[in-house]
Amino acid sequence: MSRPPLDKRDWIAGLEKGLSVLESFDNEHARMTPSQAATRTGMTRTAARRYLLTLEHLGYVQGDGKMFWLTPRVLRVGWSYFDSARLPKTVQPYLQQLSATINESVYVSVLDEWELVFIARNGTSRVMTTGFVLGARMPAPLTSPGIVLLAHEPDGDAVRDWLERADLPPFTPHTLTNKERLFEKIRRAQADGFAVIEQQLQIGVRGVAVPVKNRHGEVVAALSTNMPLGTETTEAALNRVLRPLQETALAMLNAL
Repeated sequence: MSRPPLDKRDWIAGLEKGLSVLESFDNEHARMTPSQAATRTGMTRTAARRYLLTLEHLGYVQGDGKMFWLTPRVLRVGWSYFDSARLPKTVQPYLQQLSATINESVYVSVLDEWELVFIARNGTSRVMTTGFVLGARMPAPLTSPGIVLLAHEPDGDAVRDWLERADLPPFTPHTLTNKERLFEKIRRAQADGFAVIEQQLQIGVRGVAVPVKNRHGEVVAALSTNMPLGTETTEAALNRVLRPLQETALAMLNAL
C-alpha cells in the first residue's frame, strides 16, 4: 500500500489537482457545480472551475454553464491499462481453461489502495448474474479475492488499522460489518491459503479465491470464482472448485 517517496522537485501539483477533480465524480456526484467539486477536492471554487474548464476543453468533461459531468473520453485513461498492462493479457488463456473446467465465471483481481479491482475475467453461459465487469471496484473485505489479498499484505498492522477506520455499508442482510470478525477472516485466509465469502455483496452468491504468486513468491493478484449458492454446500463447492483454482494459480506462476 505504501509508495516510495518522491523528490519535491519532481512533483507536479497541477497534475495531482486535475486528477483529483476527475476522481471526485462518482455515482452520487455524477454532475457537479464548481462549488461542489471544490468541496470534494479541497480547492477553492475558482481553482476547481478552472480545472473543470480545462478538462472540458480537453474533452474529459462536459458542461452546460452550471453543471459539469464526465464524458466517455475518460475511459481512454482506464482502458489504456488493459491495453498496455502485461498481467491481464498473460492470465487470460488460463482463465478460459479454468472457466471451462469448473463451468463458472472466473476472475483475476488486484488491490488499488484498499479497493479490489477486477482486471481480467472469463464468463460462462450461466443465466444468473453472479459476476463483475472489468474494472469494477469493490470493498476488499467483502469479497473472497479481497480477503486473500489483504491476508497477504506484508504489514498486517496497517490492514487492521485501516479496517478499524473503514466504512463498510451492508450490501445484503448477510454482509459482515463486524471489524473483528472480518479481521479474523483475513487471518484465517492467510493460514488456509484461500478464502470463501457468501452473500456479502449479492444475495445467493458464493465466492472462492486463492492467491496468485510470481516466480519470486510474491502475491501479485487473486484468482477467484463466483457461483450461485443453490443447494450446494460450502464443503461441496470447495471440493469442486478449490483444486482447479489452486492448480491454475500454480500454472500462472510460471508465466509471471
